[in-house]
Amino acid sequence: MKRVWAAGILIAVLCALWQLLMGVTGWYKDPVMMKVFWVVILIQIGCLIWGLRGTAKEGKRYWAQVGYGTLMSLIAGVILFCWSYLFTSVLYPNYFAEMRAMQEDVLRKAGQSQAEITAVLDLMAKTQTSLIQAISGFAGCVITGLVCSLVIGAFIRKKN
Repeated sequence: MKRVWAAGILIAVLCALWQLLMGVTGWYKDPVMMKVFWVVILIQIGCLIWGLRGTAKEGKRYWAQVGYGTLMSLIAGVILFCWSYLFTSVLYPNYFAEMRAMQEDVLRKAGQSQAEITAVLDLMAKTQTSLIQAISGFAGCVITGLVCSLVIGAFIRKKN
């Protein structure tokens, strides 16, 4: 069980550091560099592989592996929920305003009219809050963990 906690905490710490790098460098304001945020999925997969290799050595079979991988992601998700809320509300309180400005610029360069831009930005604003983003990150972490564990568990488990 120590490996499960260690992997969950490792996922959270590495993803939080990646998000902090995105903030410090300002990549979250760049429409091209913003896409590298999704490296968090690779971080999570790598940590799940590491964690599930450890539980496989303990003799865990497929469904136990799936459960442990999901639990690792749940642990990470809880920590990342708190981190995400802190990141967007305390460390980068202008995060959503800066994202909105970047999105407006992208839409304008794409030739959208001001009415179309306003409609899109108003629609997006409903989800651009610290709480909604933290909830989305938590859900994404757990769902990704479950799906990846279903696949990883097929390869990294005790064989019959």
